[in-house]
Amino acid sequence: MGLTIAEKIFSAHLGREARAGELVVVEVDFMMGQDGTSPLAIRAFEEMGGRRVRDPSRVALVIDHSAPSPLEGVSNLHAMMRRFAAEQGVGLYDVGCGVCHCLLPEQGHVVPGDIVVGADSHTTTYGAINAFSTGVGSTDLAAAMLSGSLWFKVPESIRLELRGTLGPGVYSKDVALYLAGRLTADGATYLAVEYGGEVISSLSVEARFTISNMAVEMGAKAGLMEADDKVMGWLSGRTSRAPRPASPDPDATYRDVLEFDLSDLGPQVAVPHRVDDVRPVEEVEGTPVQEAVIGTCTNGRLEDLEEAARILAGRRVSPEVRLVVAPASRQVLLRAMEKGIIQRLVEAGAALVTPGCGPCVGTHNGVPADGENVVSTANRNFKGRMGNAEAFIYLASPATVAASAVAGKITDPRRML
Repeated sequence: MGLTIAEKIFSAHLGREARAGELVVVEVDFMMGQDGTSPLAIRAFEEMGGRRVRDPSRVALVIDHSAPSPLEGVSNLHAMMRRFAAEQGVGLYDVGCGVCHCLLPEQGHVVPGDIVVGADSHTTTYGAINAFSTGVGSTDLAAAMLSGSLWFKVPESIRLELRGTLGPGVYSKDVALYLAGRLTADGATYLAVEYGGEVISSLSVEARFTISNMAVEMGAKAGLMEADDKVMGWLSGRTSRAPRPASPDPDATYRDVLEFDLSDLGPQVAVPHRVDDVRPVEEVEGTPVQEAVIGTCTNGRLEDLEEAARILAGRRVSPEVRLVVAPASRQVLLRAMEKGIIQRLVEAGAALVTPGCGPCVGTHNGVPADGENVVSTANRNFKGRMGNAEAFIYLASPATVAASAVAGKITDPRRML
């Protein structure tokens, strides 16, 4: 029987055939920690007796979750990361560089066929460019920095064939939310999700990142796509590393193969307090909102800001709404400035914050008040996610968030296109 993408990637690293269910130890091509997890990994590294990182060129630390620092204690943790990076010679992306999951592929650290680990659950993002990338705990990150390798259980795979053509006002975020609603939050636990079909082929690489990012919201270990011409073109000029793309065999064995025709899909909204409680926008349209957020590792890329600016052009954010925009990286911010996108957003009433995670994790920027409704492009709406357990978070596409910010209530973006 043939092999899935995940099995192909592990097989290439091991130099032999690897099948789902095997426990293996493999070399890790790249590893990452952010400021919420790196300090724990640094302490664990030292407790393991670590003196030197095995290969500093394969490690990056990113200060993005609480950037700039909101508290003295956080500042001290950031200082620890800076010291460790300097002592070990590992890469450091400091305040203002952007979100880890935008930076790693943007800066050429990840190529097709890689195995990548990050001390952050949304490391699944890089599966959009055909890497087996997954989140790990801080102790596992420490072990990988020390040894260069890590153990894995090769996961079974589930194949999602996405058919049809997305209609106007419907985006990759709507696809990701719809799939989370259909498969549920634990429907793909410890599985590698393979995405295919003409919907995926039609999307830009940036849009594909959104879908792989949210694979973990279905419990998945990885969210994998094939490396087509769009991926190879997107990588051109970003990296000197040779890609090793992996495609599934025609007779690959899957836990399940599911097919979805998305031609009639409309804008989707996840309602509080579950990512998999997803409704068509019509069912929640009219819900008042007090805060709107565009950004995060899910939807803070250039085309996301561009789509929001298209809706906001010539319009104003409702006086009842605070619109917070967090570009996913400094490069995204600069490109958006060059294209006039930032000017349009700010003229419409948006508040721009430092490239990074912004309000998503609730450590500083944009913490909502008790009882407030937030509509956000983030990937999670758990109770307390944005720093206040008494607030209510709705998840939607950048277009839906922008339209809702203008209307002061959750709104179908197709009304403003």
